[in-house]
Amino acid sequence: MPFAEAAALLAHFTGVRVGAETVRRLTEAAGAAQVAVATAAVAELERTLADGPRGPAVQLLSVDGAMVPLRAGVWTEVKTLAVGAVEATAAGPQTARLSYFSRQTDAATFGRLATVETHRRGTTTAGTVVAVTDGAVWCQGFVDLHRPDAVRVLDFPHAVEHLGRAAQAAFGPGTAAGSAWLGVQAHALRHGEEAAVLAALADLAATPGLGTEARDAVTGVARYLTARQAQIRYAAFAAAGWPLGSGCVESANKLVVEARLKGAGMHWARPNVDPMLALRTLIANDRWAEDWPAIWTAQRTLARRPTPAVPDPGPTALPPLRPAPPPAPPAPRPKTIVNGKPTAAHPWKRPLFSSRAKP
Repeated sequence: MPFAEAAALLAHFTGVRVGAETVRRLTEAAGAAQVAVATAAVAELERTLADGPRGPAVQLLSVDGAMVPLRAGVWTEVKTLAVGAVEATAAGPQTARLSYFSRQTDAATFGRLATVETHRRGTTTAGTVVAVTDGAVWCQGFVDLHRPDAVRVLDFPHAVEHLGRAAQAAFGPGTAAGSAWLGVQAHALRHGEEAAVLAALADLAATPGLGTEARDAVTGVARYLTARQAQIRYAAFAAAGWPLGSGCVESANKLVVEARLKGAGMHWARPNVDPMLALRTLIANDRWAEDWPAIWTAQRTLARRPTPAVPDPGPTALPPLRPAPPPAPPAPRPKTIVNGKPTAAHPWKRPLFSSRAKP
């Protein structure tokens, strides 16, 4: 929750009063520790190539991105992984035991860092992995890295959205003819007639009198779906009991990422985004009690870490200053007793008051 609200809630339930700035500082420190723990776990997995736990018979793997506001009016993309076990129910396939991983980074780094979650969930050992994505190139690269033999499904609402663009380009936005065409093609696509849908797009592009811009738009949709023809066999996917949509990761974008980092008036410093994401996913994954001891240990380790030495600036820099000479040893204290008699330095020989002192 927002830092000020967290401070108020803490005071209400515990009587401990701290400022919102203190809550922010401690929260970001805990999040940074969690990021360090997860990153170290990835490095250890890469070093040892340890076997993961046995995954479920069917596992869903879905990734997507969401935009988060930074300071100075800048926006950045947060990538999120949602992974869960697919279970057959009377109402159709449902995904259970969902967990998430989010980071603000490039696609290649995200794929590597997410290994900590795919390993934990047994992605490499699951019977069948169904990867439902929106078709972005980086999403396919993620699947290539973690489970190249996964069944790849183009998110069905995403495919229908592309058909809608073709309908608007050919018939005009909001027209009855465009809505009717879209309804027919979406039904056909869902029920195993993907070849007929591609043919309908070709016919639409060849409509007499269609403008160049509209024709290019329809042709672009046809080209997009044709390149992903193996990913739009929705009737076959449904018959196998596999999910057709990426709603799990889209919900994660809203509930895990945007609900905390995209509030009204919020703008984040870039280094603080990942720590917040680490804590948000920790809560969403219901692992707070399990992982907090490692976070606490990491915080203490970071606090004890010595300040790194300044590197050698190189030969072009000014020569270093000579070290100051060691201080001279203190003068020996005068002796107070010599041959059993007090000297002038002995306290007994000093006047009680100086000549200028008043009695």
